[in-house]
Amino acid sequence: MSSTQTRTSAFVSSRGIGILKESWADLVLPILGWRAEPALPERIRRDIEQQQDAGEIIVGWTQAAAIVFFAVVYAISPKAFPAGTPFEPIPWTLGIYALFTAGRLFLAYRGRLSRGFVALSVVVDVTALMITIWSFHLQYRAPPALYLKAPTLMYVFILIALRTLRFEPGYVLLAGGCAALGWLGLFLYAAWGPAGGAFTHSYVAYVTSYRILRGAEIDKILSILVVTMILAFSLVRSRQLLARSVVGESAASDLSRFFAPEVAEQIRRGDGDPENMRCAGCHTAILITDLRGFTALSHGRSAEELIGLLGEYQSRVVPVIERHGGSIDKYLGDGILASFGAIVPNISYAADLCRAIDELAATAESWRREREGRGLPAPSVGIAGAVGDIIFGPVGHATRLEYTVIGEVVNLVAKLEKHTKSEGVQALTTGETYALALDQGYRSARAPEERTRREVDGVTDPVDLVVLAE
Repeated sequence: MSSTQTRTSAFVSSRGIGILKESWADLVLPILGWRAEPALPERIRRDIEQQQDAGEIIVGWTQAAAIVFFAVVYAISPKAFPAGTPFEPIPWTLGIYALFTAGRLFLAYRGRLSRGFVALSVVVDVTALMITIWSFHLQYRAPPALYLKAPTLMYVFILIALRTLRFEPGYVLLAGGCAALGWLGLFLYAAWGPAGGAFTHSYVAYVTSYRILRGAEIDKILSILVVTMILAFSLVRSRQLLARSVVGESAASDLSRFFAPEVAEQIRRGDGDPENMRCAGCHTAILITDLRGFTALSHGRSAEELIGLLGEYQSRVVPVIERHGGSIDKYLGDGILASFGAIVPNISYAADLCRAIDELAATAESWRREREGRGLPAPSVGIAGAVGDIIFGPVGHATRLEYTVIGEVVNLVAKLEKHTKSEGVQALTTGETYALALDQGYRSARAPEERTRREVDGVTDPVDLVVLAE
């Protein structure tokens, strides 16, 4: 073998061992509390804790149902205790356990279950079951080896599985460890206690007599431990996945604050591949609004005052745009760029645009008068919109993308918004846009004024305009 092959083989082997060690550490260390899961926001951690509290309520009611079941079975089963026996373990055990379960349920509903009390309840659950099993040989007046054959041991797996409802592997390990130790104690008592039984190597003799088969009891203990470890490991992996998913979902939800809701929803669904989120040559509608005189108004005013003004303006305008199917592309300082039918295609984008402009004009005027009434700066709002072919999609570097619309119609609308001042009106659109909006079902409450062949600064050819708001 060449030195290159030797080095390659050694690298593969060491890499494989490293992966195994890393995977083992990812599973084991969180159980022991030595490695934290992904950091969760406080509100998300509270939600998980609420779900854990709900899980404890389910555990409590499940155990209450088990108590009732055991009580009924005990009541109808024949009793082997001699008459006048002063102490019967099963009724006392069930009674005390029922009181403990009722108290635990009360604390669970009040949200006052501490981690220490939960751990104590795990120990009490297993202890109650083991005492019940241990009492079988007293009830039937037989050697202790009798209870080693009791199928009631299977309930221990229910107790271990119930601990997964809290989604914390430590409690699963505690339940499984207590169960294994409890059964080991019962085995030792049956084998070497006051009435210890004889051992056998014959399975037939084990089944048909009071003899004890060491291998069978070891198998039971090993089964308890293996099931416990499997559940704990599964729970660790599930919790890590839950933490990552919750953080990812929270981040995806927050995207709607920085992207148009439609873009954020596609990313949230996992459809955020840039190649699948482009639209080249799409015929759509573009809208721009702008606060008039904002630059002059900003002189001599504090940043808090200006930000408050912009926030108030945007809180009035943005809901109107979104209500008519528009998607906010970006905030242009004191302006807003929005599109209709770009992200989510529809057949009424021009009509939606004109309806939005009508409501925006009324809303902006109402807001201006309201601020005047409060003695505050009250700028008017210029609005323009038009239809045309655009390119929509992500632009920028692969590590930092921005979704935006590009096209001649975007430039045209920006110039039309500025031209509203020259025309002395609040809102303009093009004759082409207005005609298309009518075809798509738009109807204006007033007869819009048409101004044909108007010279617009920065536009080569004259433009037919329609005034949507004076």
